[in-house]
Amino acid sequence: MRFTFDLEEPDSNIDNRQSVTPPSNTPKEEAEWIPLQNHPVFAAADGVAAQTTVTSKLPKNLLAWDGASRLYYWDSSRRCLHRISIRLGEPDSSFVLASSPSKVLQADVQVNFEVDKISINRNGSAIFLVGMEGLCIMYLYGRTSSKENAIICRTVFAGRDIYFNGKNSVRTLRISWHPFSDTHLGILSSDSVFRMFDLSSSLEQPEQEYYMQPIEYGTSRDATSICPVDFSFGGDHLWDRFSVFVLFSDGSVYVLCPVVPFGSVYKWEFILELYNDTHAFGLKSTNSRANKNSNLAVSWLEATFPEISHGDVQSGNLCALRAQPYAFFDVSIVLQGPLRKISENTEDPLAQSAICEGCAVSFLYNLVSKDSILVTAWSGGQLQIDALADEIQPVWKVGCPARIRVDTNDRIVGLAMISEVAHSDHSTSNPDLPPLLRLAIVDLSLPKKSGYTISMSVDPVMAERIYCLHTGGVDSVVLHFLPFTNQNIYKDESVKSPSVCPVITTCHEESSLPSPLCGFLALSDPFGDSWVVGLTCNFQCIVLEMETWNVMPHVVDEVGEPTCLKEGTKDVNGQTVISRELLTGPKVALLPPSSQNLRSVTSDSIEGRAALHQYFKLFHENYVEYAHKVHFELQHHAPHLKKIVDEQHSRLRESQQKLVKVEKNHENIGNRFENAVQRHNAIEDRFQRLRSLSAAHRRSLSRSEQVFKSKLDKMSGVELDALRSSIEALNARLSRYTHSTQLNQKPNAPKREMPTGRRNHVLHNEMSHLKASLEKLSLTNSENTKKVKLVESALQTREVSSGL
Repeated sequence: MRFTFDLEEPDSNIDNRQSVTPPSNTPKEEAEWIPLQNHPVFAAADGVAAQTTVTSKLPKNLLAWDGASRLYYWDSSRRCLHRISIRLGEPDSSFVLASSPSKVLQADVQVNFEVDKISINRNGSAIFLVGMEGLCIMYLYGRTSSKENAIICRTVFAGRDIYFNGKNSVRTLRISWHPFSDTHLGILSSDSVFRMFDLSSSLEQPEQEYYMQPIEYGTSRDATSICPVDFSFGGDHLWDRFSVFVLFSDGSVYVLCPVVPFGSVYKWEFILELYNDTHAFGLKSTNSRANKNSNLAVSWLEATFPEISHGDVQSGNLCALRAQPYAFFDVSIVLQGPLRKISENTEDPLAQSAICEGCAVSFLYNLVSKDSILVTAWSGGQLQIDALADEIQPVWKVGCPARIRVDTNDRIVGLAMISEVAHSDHSTSNPDLPPLLRLAIVDLSLPKKSGYTISMSVDPVMAERIYCLHTGGVDSVVLHFLPFTNQNIYKDESVKSPSVCPVITTCHEESSLPSPLCGFLALSDPFGDSWVVGLTCNFQCIVLEMETWNVMPHVVDEVGEPTCLKEGTKDVNGQTVISRELLTGPKVALLPPSSQNLRSVTSDSIEGRAALHQYFKLFHENYVEYAHKVHFELQHHAPHLKKIVDEQHSRLRESQQKLVKVEKNHENIGNRFENAVQRHNAIEDRFQRLRSLSAAHRRSLSRSEQVFKSKLDKMSGVELDALRSSIEALNARLSRYTHSTQLNQKPNAPKREMPTGRRNHVLHNEMSHLKASLEKLSLTNSENTKKVKLVESALQTREVSSGL
């Protein structure tokens, strides 16, 4: 894909610029999903552009992506951060939708410097804003509060005492989040020092410092060749995950290994693989130096990851290991390099080939399967692509102690060391330095002038594709051949060379800005599709869907219309097979007006030669160029058609498999249907039998009957118990009285004094009262018994009716 834009000089007056995010009248405003390129945050008023005065030569990138569904954009005029929710490939796979309005994130402190770059950490919780005059970290999910339709985020400044105090000339060359930590920042500065900051512990004091000395003792080199330019952390591959690759201005690459942030987390199987490989190969090496470094590596692994020697790791009970603070007291990490460059057959000299012009400006580490790819960009517009022909190994230097900073509990909180190169003779093979296998040197065909600043990024879907952002726009470089991944696949030598395709081309005048694009991102979705998002200096957003290398890229030559694609014939999946331009045929040749008859002109005359030259020029412009286009597209037409046919065959196979499954399940479905019918008939018969029962015709209780039944329920639980207790008490008294009378009637019983007549009269009265009470209780008991029987019969009747 290629888009061409005509960038004009933006208006520096931004006082009349309107707010791109209108204030919300209600606290909860329903979001509207629109294409990302049409989002109002990027669409300024007509004729009004943002102030884009660049104070540094560094390229700007004011866009960041959290890797999931949120895109961040720094508004330089309002000094705020916009958070835009996006949908990748939903509901249409050819669009990137964004929610409007966006969320405005405001820093709780004043950001009083011009921001050149923003970058988000691994888990999307913090983002750093960096410029020539400051570095601050904004915590996106920290302490927030709503104010003026914005979210106030906690923001802190970092490294002000070292880089931005105004008293020294130390500049930051590259700032990057560590890929295995959410709180560690790596900073390479112009004083040849690599520092790593732990934002969770200290914002001014670095956790680790490495003072790099790329010149061996007793040697002299040009001062311009020993200046650091860029660095990159290694990928998730063996010792590369503990490596820092540093590029110097002469194109030489050095390696620091091992460098690990304190508290970073790694998968235990990867650490166990390193531990086993070091035991199996390093300790058994016949080289004394390699054996010594292997012993130090084993000690370093056991101290940094203490669980590595426990049984829990061997049995797989742990999923991840956290790096513990550790450093040797008597050794320092060696600055390995410069990495020597070799070809497939012979070894190249250490000096850089003259085909790369200028000086090295940027560096990229890219991991493709088992291949560690190192890409160096030069100011002359060339890319030098190398691959590590051997694995990185840790190297230490004995006798160069490191400075260690500890806390009150004697726990290491920081370290600093001088990293020197190993004293070796480059004429002989050094086993400590892995060689570089030269893959290709790519010329971006930029205008013939030096001083280009090139930044690079990797496509998140296809790791073989590298995007190069420069003054002229964005180019896509695809690596078709890798030494380990695609070995012996491509027989043709021409296919091994990388392919370069312009993605975005910006047209600007000589007085324009050195970096027209103010932002660039590569996005991906779970469906395997990828997009690129670009932001011009006049807030014009560009969204392009990228294709794989088997599909012809779309070339658009309309100026200023990024969304206008040339239509052509499409297959059933909506993919373009042959462009419309080729189907319409060559352009009609407009013959120039002739003042005289051509038949009267001889071929050897001046007029005849001029006319012949004119007709030949028209023929070349209309037919020869068209023939070249046809040849180029037909050359890529076969793999495209093969892809379409393979997709159709795969869909046919899937349909056939589904039909086979349907036929197999048809019999089961018929049997289940018959069983369901039989079950239904059985239930119907049972229901008819139940309806014939006598209890089924009984009507339900009325409301008054239900009230009476509830009263009886209450009485059965209260009065019956009281009557039973009264009866038991009376029976006990009666038994005592009967026992006393029997004792008085015995012949041998001692004579007692007979009570008086009044006493006898009282006893007779009590007996009469007791008899009356017993009669009443017996009557009450009989009545209650009848009531209980009535209640039980009513309950049985209700149970029968409810069961039916």
